[in-house]
Amino acid sequence: MLDKALQGIKVLDLSRILAGPWCTQNLADLGAEVTKIEHPQRGDDTRGWGPPYLEAPGTAERMSAYFICCNRGKRSVAVDYSTPEGAATIRSLALEADVLVENYKVGTLKRYGLDYHSLKALNSRLIYVSITGFGQDGPMADKPGYDYVFQGMGGLMSYTGLPDGQAGAGPLRTGVAVVDLTTGMYATSAVLAALFQRASSGVGAHLDIALLDVAVTLNANQGSNYLISGANPQRSGNAHPNCAPYEVFRCADGYLILAIGNDAQFARFCDVAGRTDLAQDPRYATNSARIENLVALRSVLTDLLPTRTRDAWTGAFDAAGVPWGPIHTMEEVFAHPQVRHRQLRQAALHPVMGEVPMVRNPMLAPSAAGLAPPPLLGEHTPKRQGFSRSP
Repeated sequence: MLDKALQGIKVLDLSRILAGPWCTQNLADLGAEVTKIEHPQRGDDTRGWGPPYLEAPGTAERMSAYFICCNRGKRSVAVDYSTPEGAATIRSLALEADVLVENYKVGTLKRYGLDYHSLKALNSRLIYVSITGFGQDGPMADKPGYDYVFQGMGGLMSYTGLPDGQAGAGPLRTGVAVVDLTTGMYATSAVLAALFQRASSGVGAHLDIALLDVAVTLNANQGSNYLISGANPQRSGNAHPNCAPYEVFRCADGYLILAIGNDAQFARFCDVAGRTDLAQDPRYATNSARIENLVALRSVLTDLLPTRTRDAWTGAFDAAGVPWGPIHTMEEVFAHPQVRHRQLRQAALHPVMGEVPMVRNPMLAPSAAGLAPPPLLGEHTPKRQGFSRSP
């Protein structure tokens, strides 16, 4: 089972917000022992990123939903690394650590002897992960940055949103911090590769993971489209730049996503719609032709889809093998029978907070052992009652 794949691996987590904690939560979910280092008074910034908060009845303890989403399975040790005693504590923990993850500005930890080269001298097997906005070198290496900045700077927002000429046109960010989350996933992959490499080399590594690098890479086909064509991608709302029809359409009583990925699927859609002429029309017979004539095709489908209810369309689509999808609220997501079957909603019991709801890591099977809850600030600092070495 993958939930024990990293058993015996010790991770020292000096990261905050989302990208770093998302990485270290993945490592905890895979069985690593993760010790989260937090400032004794402030803790991770996201502890205050609410509402909403999960509150413990009869106590002053609470956890923000944001903090809960990326900090399960960790121990929290309160240490102020800016003091000599605190820095010494971090160094002593680093001696036994396999992995250290930090996301401070370049040079910050060096002032306290906690940079890669200082800790490598103490522990040559240490895999040291630095997550920053712009990387460890270059003209902007000393600048901070948040996900939102890189959604814009990396190009994502330039083609996300409604096209010019439509009401509400303009650049648009995604609904979650997609650059942070993807950075956390890249960092996770890099850590696993470094552990594999260390098994043969015997030495650790310094992993330089930059949000800007990830944001540029995240453009995927849009970036490739530009490199091949030389044309900047344009905002296209819910439409796909390379497939058609591949967007949201209104039915008689709601919306659905029509996701046609090839010409055979389009022909089946036309059969269901009673418009086989569309599949035979040279303007729409191939995907390339449909992209070139998308405005005309969209006009036809915008008139056609509202002639039936969503259930009428989707039942026929399922029977014919036409790809489609609903647009769910969070309530509908967690009530969906497939989501429930896959046990994506889970919960962990915390001795103070009680039941903490969370989402299963998709890398783990539904039958994996139960997840451990996120920690209270400093919950596992030795001076606190109930200190233990594992969550």
